[in-house]
Amino acid sequence: MTKDLHGGNIYKFQREGKNDILDYSSNINPLGVPQKFIDIAKESFDKLVNYPDPYYIDLRKKIAEFNSLDLSNIIVGNGATEILFLYVKALKPKKVLILAPCFAEYERALKSVSADIEYFELKESDNFYPNIENLKKEIETNNYDLLLFCNPNNPTGQFIKLEDIKKIIDICENKNTKIFVDEAFIEFIENWHEKTVSLFRNKNIFIMRAFTKFFAIPGLRLGYGIGFDDEILNKMWEEKEPWTVNTFANLVMLDDKEYIEKSEKWILEEKKFMYKELSEFQYLKAYKTECNFILLKIQNISSASLRDKMIEKNILIRDASNFKFLDYHFVRLAIKDRESNIKVLEALADIMEYRG
Repeated sequence: MTKDLHGGNIYKFQREGKNDILDYSSNINPLGVPQKFIDIAKESFDKLVNYPDPYYIDLRKKIAEFNSLDLSNIIVGNGATEILFLYVKALKPKKVLILAPCFAEYERALKSVSADIEYFELKESDNFYPNIENLKKEIETNNYDLLLFCNPNNPTGQFIKLEDIKKIIDICENKNTKIFVDEAFIEFIENWHEKTVSLFRNKNIFIMRAFTKFFAIPGLRLGYGIGFDDEILNKMWEEKEPWTVNTFANLVMLDDKEYIEKSEKWILEEKKFMYKELSEFQYLKAYKTECNFILLKIQNISSASLRDKMIEKNILIRDASNFKFLDYHFVRLAIKDRESNIKVLEALADIMEYRG
């Protein structure tokens, strides 16, 4: 079976008659689309007769307030992927360092501007947390235009502390190296408002975010960027196609405290539950995660075989062997509601044959 570049391709299986597939390959909040958003969307169909505001002022104001920032710091896009490509086109970096394993779209975006890409390996022996001293040396001894990393990282679930990032910022400023941080999963981090790199308000840093994961609206296609360099932001606006963000995106409820608090309580409980339960399996190793998915190293079956056997049980998981520096021993599981998590654990126990 051909490996998909990303998770979440349930349509392929639905076309094959598997309509009740449990998708653990994509990392979406199991609480689903916020009800307040559904209600206001139903009342707003008449707004579809008008084009969206090309500068998305109301939406950007909401996002800026959500992040305690200014309107001028925010740019929105058709999913986080558009933001990534806009930034790369605006900066046009010649030489880039990426912390990996990581999201595959970084490489695709950088290749679109013919960038020379190098990788800094997040080693399994360090539980995939970057060796900060080695990273500093790598940046100091090379002339990179851009350092790119995901925090929390997909697929490892590791989160780099602000004090460690500060050490990297200082080196990058001395070397005139820009920093791009993908914070698509930041809302799943406990007390994330105190841990985001946006707190630095550093001109050298650009941050990418997504509504896809936490607010469970991947089909709406809404992402945004946070920047403090007017020159880069202006270039991004110049590159941007008009009206790529639809009218309904303007309705996103960032002040839905009930949904946000319920989501935060869920992930805090379920990531601990899944890590504890998976750690009892003899033939796999679970890596402690800071967000809503968990990376597993399996021993007695290949990642492709496990994926296929789980599909037979109507569960889709992510074969992680096509992530840079990972191999056929690795899979990634989403973390969802307790009932679904138990079903996945039982299926794994059946396939893996032994659970301690």
